[in-house]
Amino acid sequence: MQVELLNEQGQAASNVDVPDTVFGRDYNESLIHQLVVAYQANARQGTRAQKDREMVKHSTKKPFRQKGTGRARAGMTSSPLWRGGGRTFPNSPDENFTQKLNKKMFRVGMASILSQLVREGRLAVVESIKLDSPKTKQLADKFKAMNLKSVLLISEEVDENLYLASRNLPNVLVVEPRYADPVSLVHYKKVIVTKGAIDKLKEMYA
Repeated sequence: MQVELLNEQGQAASNVDVPDTVFGRDYNESLIHQLVVAYQANARQGTRAQKDREMVKHSTKKPFRQKGTGRARAGMTSSPLWRGGGRTFPNSPDENFTQKLNKKMFRVGMASILSQLVREGRLAVVESIKLDSPKTKQLADKFKAMNLKSVLLISEEVDENLYLASRNLPNVLVVEPRYADPVSLVHYKKVIVTKGAIDKLKEMYA
């Protein structure tokens, strides 16, 4: 299978061969959905907490007498039926949101996403992107010349210059192949892969 090889102006100079096992798989919507949901769920900390009627700071005094008022009887204002009262089944701070995903499912799902990006024309290959100094403007000008606004760059090696230059660009993410995640692949409008990163992606997902 072949993918466009972009030059420094963002134009397709030629094509480059990529493995079909990673970039030529069938589209599996259900697996991709499961992969994205599981990744986002596993990123949750689960630190939210709510109070039950025991934890709410309220007076234990009976709000009004038992009979004769025409209202329903009430024992204290911390009841879950009252506004400001505790929750009946509160969320605990040690809640676990993790979802198990088999390694084989993860590999096939990532390859399915990369293959769909190729079919949609959202994935391209470059020789390499190197910077002489950690200047954000230098990297921004390089992406501007290639007409790239929202881009995920997967490079075989992210040196200090490339990392420091990219971290302050709002719509740019530069990662090594092992740190590429399904949410970022789906989110960014264009995915750029360096030639050296293709072999690493093949080792991981083929």
